[in-house]
Amino acid sequence: MDREAVLQESRTMRGGMADRVEALDGVKALVLLPDGVHVTARMVADYYGVGEKAVESLVHRHRAELTEHGYRVLKGSDLLRFVSFNLKESTGAGRGLGIFPRRAVLVVGMLLRGSVVAKAVRRELLELAERAVAGAAEWRYELAELREELAEIRELQLVMLRQSQLDREVIAGLSVRMADCQSAVRTLGGRVDMLCTVLAARGPGERRRRRR
Repeated sequence: MDREAVLQESRTMRGGMADRVEALDGVKALVLLPDGVHVTARMVADYYGVGEKAVESLVHRHRAELTEHGYRVLKGSDLLRFVSFNLKESTGAGRGLGIFPRRAVLVVGMLLRGSVVAKAVRRELLELAERAVAGAAEWRYELAELREELAEIRELQLVMLRQSQLDREVIAGLSVRMADCQSAVRTLGGRVDMLCTVLAARGPGERRRRRR
């Protein structure tokens, strides 16, 4: 079974594809109602080039799935408000009006058989999925490269931290040596001052007598 057939048979696969509404415009422009969100069953049929009854039959068979993707039937006051804003012609409030957002229109295309446009939409969907897979693979490759670069940066940071620690230890050692040197200089200075004081106290006559 090819992938297109799987798409038609698997509700799970259709659910995974339903967000890719750009596939609709990739095949053919979808004309929306004035609200910019919905279309009617007739408009869905016009888009896919089939009769309105084909769409209604599909809705009858897959109502729960389409409802999951936004399809709903308007009745009563909701219908009257919707019609007054979106449609030129009146619709009987008792009959109700089914409306489809783009997601539901796309699901119809994944289900609909015997439509050239629906087949093209399914192919466009599968191509989008393939490009997404290729893009994901490229993204994973780039992510792996970024992780390698991050690991190198972290290793460099560790080296720099170790060097910084060594520098601090050297600076601390030098500070101690400088303090010792300053202490030694002060001690030596004190001794020189003391010697000068002693020599000055003896006087020149005493020094001459000692020489004799």
